[in-house]
Amino acid sequence: MTGSTGIPDSILVRLAAQPDALAAIVGGVPPEVLDARPPSGEWSARENLAHLARHAEVFLRRLERILAEDRPPLGRYRAEEDPEWTAWSRLPLPDVLRRLAENRARLIAWARSLSSAQAERTGLHPTFGEMTVPRWLEFFLLHEAHHLYVVMLRVGEVRRR
Repeated sequence: MTGSTGIPDSILVRLAAQPDALAAIVGGVPPEVLDARPPSGEWSARENLAHLARHAEVFLRRLERILAEDRPPLGRYRAEEDPEWTAWSRLPLPDVLRRLAENRARLIAWARSLSSAQAERTGLHPTFGEMTVPRWLEFFLLHEAHHLYVVMLRVGEVRRR
């Protein structure tokens, strides 16, 4: 079912509820576990969460471009190419979680404010092609879910060492 904004209710519910998984994933986990990198050198659990917080901020700007421009090309976001990523990657967990919550609140408010016509606007993804706003939000949620899974993996890896 589509809400009055043109964004399906299922997307709005998931935007609001998916961050609830954080309590189960990182609640009570000591900072040294969240900061530990795997032997591969990939991001720690905290860095993955920092990526989600930063990605949400960048993603909202991209969505705003969809409303302002006709079919804007929206390239892939690569943290390593983001001049602000280094500062974000070093944030302590409380700051990461605060920014994640603030950016999510802005994203939800933005999605709920859309008219049906605005929801149908499109942006171009380099792999998936032309996508409407709801499809971009699905993409965002899947990307976020992947990183939440990686956070769970990192925590489990450290605890098994």
